[in-house]
Amino acid sequence: MDKDRITGAAKDAAGKVEGAFGRATGDASTEASGRAREAAGTVQNLYGQAKDAARDIGDAASGYAKEALDTGSDIYRDSNKAVASAVREQPLGALLIAGAVGFGLALMLNRQPRRRPLRGYY
Repeated sequence: MDKDRITGAAKDAAGKVEGAFGRATGDASTEASGRAREAAGTVQNLYGQAKDAARDIGDAASGYAKEALDTGSDIYRDSNKAVASAVREQPLGALLIAGAVGFGLALMLNRQPRRRPLRGYY
């Protein structure tokens, strides 16, 4: 619980008591002062609640991010083990696949740009 919530609740209660005292004695200024203190306490309490909610949301987001990171690292570790075992079982096939992927990447990266036909430019 935030200290603003505690202080706000205390001001709210004090304002209610002061307003009731002013109403009972017929003193309008005391009653108005009590209502003002009550309103200030309510606002401070709401501010404390908003801070608590923001803190809770931040903690939840941090927890979700940590969980996602743990899950992602588990998936990476499992897939890395699966690829390593597949390469151990079929080393020639893995070598051929890696060569084909490298050859395809080399073709894509070293490709000459297309030239426009020169017929329409004369």
